[in-house]
Amino acid sequence: MEEQEKKPNAVLALISQLREDLSDTIQTVKSRDPAARSKAEILLLYSGVHAIFAHRIAHRFYEKEWYFPARAISQFSRFLTGIEIHPGATIGKGLFIDHGMGVVIGETTEIGDNCTIYQGVTLGGTGKDVGKRHPTIGDNVMIGAGAKVLGPVKIGSNSKIASNAVVIHEVPEDSTAVGIPAKVVRRGGVRVYDQMDQCHIPDPTKLEINHLKHRIEELEKQLAALQPKTDE
Repeated sequence: MEEQEKKPNAVLALISQLREDLSDTIQTVKSRDPAARSKAEILLLYSGVHAIFAHRIAHRFYEKEWYFPARAISQFSRFLTGIEIHPGATIGKGLFIDHGMGVVIGETTEIGDNCTIYQGVTLGGTGKDVGKRHPTIGDNVMIGAGAKVLGPVKIGSNSKIASNAVVIHEVPEDSTAVGIPAKVVRRGGVRVYDQMDQCHIPDPTKLEINHLKHRIEELEKQLAALQPKTDE
């Protein structure tokens, strides 16, 4: 009798939690997206909201080790939204996936509260790790469009990852990382890396040719010094 009473209570608790999560996600979008005009628009038309809500359901199946239905929900959500979130990923409150197309979030990814992810972002693995293979993202992190965060690296809270950056090393808290591979250029609002000129970028091919030319000249001098001198 007691077990029969527990099941309806558990279902009601789950429904209540899902409603709370959905409401929180809608409020998050409304507060961060200036293009959002109403809650109805967000609920019905925002693919990021649909993907996050589907993940909340899939993740609960995953926690109960019901892997097939969890993955089925995940893949159906991917088909509808273009956003792939593995049901094993752990996502905190207040995640905002803006636009969202092409976002991929791996199985052992952990995302903190109040993060923002733009389209084309990959939180993936390198293929070299086992167990914990995907990133750990702190609170209040922004990851720009097209950025890739690969491997079991940590992104500190309140940090920003620039668009198209490729992060393969840890990023401290309150930092901004840019480039391929990504380097920290700001920390605590202070610039720590000044090579930000995007107009006068050295040509790597030209640099390598100049290096080879210089090396050849050195070898020619050494060869000339070894050759016996002949009298004129």
